[in-house]
Amino acid sequence: MGQSKGETTGGENPYVYRGRLMWPLTLLLALAAAAAFAMSLGKYDIPPADVLRTLLTPIFSSADLSAAADLNHTVVWSLRLPRILMAMTVGAALAAAGAVFQGCFRNPLVEPYILGVSSGAAFGAALGILFPMFFSIQLFAFIFASLAVACTYGFGRVRGETPMLTLILAGVITGSVFSAMVSILKYLARDAALREVVFWLMGGFYYTTWEDVAWLLPMVGVCLAIMGKFSWQLNVLSLGDEEARSLGVHTEVYRLILIVLATLVTAAAVSTVGIIAWVGLMMPHATRMLVGPDHRLMLPSAAVMGGIFMIVCDTLARTMASAEIPIGIITSILGAPYLFYLLRTKTQTGLV
Repeated sequence: MGQSKGETTGGENPYVYRGRLMWPLTLLLALAAAAAFAMSLGKYDIPPADVLRTLLTPIFSSADLSAAADLNHTVVWSLRLPRILMAMTVGAALAAAGAVFQGCFRNPLVEPYILGVSSGAAFGAALGILFPMFFSIQLFAFIFASLAVACTYGFGRVRGETPMLTLILAGVITGSVFSAMVSILKYLARDAALREVVFWLMGGFYYTTWEDVAWLLPMVGVCLAIMGKFSWQLNVLSLGDEEARSLGVHTEVYRLILIVLATLVTAAAVSTVGIIAWVGLMMPHATRMLVGPDHRLMLPSAAVMGGIFMIVCDTLARTMASAEIPIGIITSILGAPYLFYLLRTKTQTGLV
């Protein structure tokens, strides 16, 4: 049967719903504007017209470049463009993962690191820094981030089921164990390695290359597309297990699929750029205020919002001071007041 107007989003006014459909397009335009603005700013400012000319030069011109144009080409194509694409990808990954986790756990204060991803990645990165002869830092971080979530899921499974409270507690325990092991490695590390570990833990896009973008962007894109495919099931999961089962949704299967996908993108992002806090907590809330709770709209919009937020934070991190500020510091400074505001408003409305 066809869907009636009153059934658009659970009885929501169809005109309001159609108005919210404009937000994804608006956010995409804002993302393009943020990327263009970020490409023109830095220690070496480039006018926006020159940025556009530099981006189009490899396509429409094969002539030798002048000295100024050659410098612009190096700055834009070798330094800023891969960094901006990485910031956009990481922000989209963390924001979408946060939206998925909040929907699966039915808890607005859940973030992508709830199952121990960050602690596992930190331990793997510390191992890679202390013992660089085996694998790369990124590979170590990705392996141990995935291992931490696998341990959490294994510990949280009880008699063939995975209760949400048990899974969250298992994540807290797993994260504590890996954090303790990170502390042991920091205690054993020499000064240079210790500084590198601490710097990695604060997150940043300092060493981003096209190779990093080439493996992270397709992986995140595929996972986000699959998560979007299951956005309707995520809507049903957010209603609760009993309601989901009554609608014919196998809660265990779909929850596992969504958690695995969200974990993969989170582990991939964290293993590449370090631990960046608050993005997966803030962006789903901000997006929900704009487009509502329907994950069919909220999930892609949250990904775009995450990309915008990360580009803005990265631009601030590399332009606010003479030395670059770790981006984890910027996101934490912006995130803490937001959480305080969220708690106050939720408490006043009786939602917390």
